[in-house]
Amino acid sequence: MLTPDLAANLAIDALRLVLLIVFVLIVPGLLTGVLVSLFQAATQINEQTMSFLPRLMVTLLALALAGHWVADRLMHYTVEIFTRAAQLVG
Repeated sequence: MLTPDLAANLAIDALRLVLLIVFVLIVPGLLTGVLVSLFQAATQINEQTMSFLPRLMVTLLALALAGHWVADRLMHYTVEIFTRAAQLVG
């Protein structure tokens, strides 16, 4: 039977996984954006492609490097959810 505590635990696990995946994929792009912004402020170069392209490349690189790990975490979470669902039914 699904109790409020169990439902809260499922939601917390899902949010934790989402935050972890977002952290791995977004933070490198954010750090790159800060570095590029500092460089642009120091040199007074305000080119839009200079701020967009490095963030895009770093985000794609992070996705390429961490993609296998992200897919693995998502598959483990999916298996865990189905296992918990089977235990709830009986």
